Amino acid sequence: MSHKGFGDLHVSLVEPSTTQQKVIFGYLSSCGVDKIELFSDGHSVLAAARKTKTDLVISAMHLPDMTGTELVQSMRGNNDLRDIPFMLISSETHIRYLEPIRQAGAIAILPKPFDPSHLRDALMATLEFADPTNIHSTAFAPEELKVLVVDDSPMARRYVQRVLANMGIRRMVEAEDGQAAMHLLKAESFDLMVTDFNMPQMDGEALVRYVRTESDHPNMPILMVTSETDNGRLAQVEKAGVSAICDKPFEPRTVRGLLERILVH
Repeated sequence: MSHKGFGDLHVSLVEPSTTQQKVIFGYLSSCGVDKIELFSDGHSVLAAARKTKTDLVISAMHLPDMTGTELVQSMRGNNDLRDIPFMLISSETHIRYLEPIRQAGAIAILPKPFDPSHLRDALMATLEFADPTNIHSTAFAPEELKVLVVDDSPMARRYVQRVLANMGIRRMVEAEDGQAAMHLLKAESFDLMVTDFNMPQMDGEALVRYVRTESDHPNMPILMVTSETDNGRLAQVEKAGVSAICDKPFEPRTVRGLLERILVH
């Protein structure tokens, strides 16, 4: 299906509060989304999504039968549901709940209450994720690029690769952490590396330093996609020589813009 606008989206909204259902439903409708299916628990939306195509699942964090974290993890663990975009709308701030959702490749995490413009941005990101023609870039030759994707989360790697593939990038190699990436870099050459920050064995900062000071490819562009919020740690990564940093969750067009900036000279 080629999406042309918000009216083409089929959205599944999981929210146990009828009041919040009405509020979010109203915002979605005002954006032009008119195919909205309402659910009050996780198991119901999982069962429905297996039978009827949905383009986006929007969920609260605390559901009667599971958390939003458990919901997105269930989706990512199912071959039929793993590529469906997921958005969280919640007042939850605890990293124990939010970090796994970021790592699962969420389209957006919005607070309660949220700015309607942020919802619109997240819906646009859904369109870009679903339809490759929306984010294909002509500023560089994606088919010529060989990209190394480094992240300790298999779900995050899959999400990043989906976004890159939608841009026309076909040659991608995965590494589960910085140490694995270092071994690959000793054996192969890449045109671009997209890496996480917080990883076991060897984190993103150490990996960037290795590339810039010890590898055979010191000038390779490096994009870091991370949920790290500590400005001091991020400053150290910038000092190490990262080409650009992008937040998790991210909008596909943001990654496209960053790649155009660091790849086009």
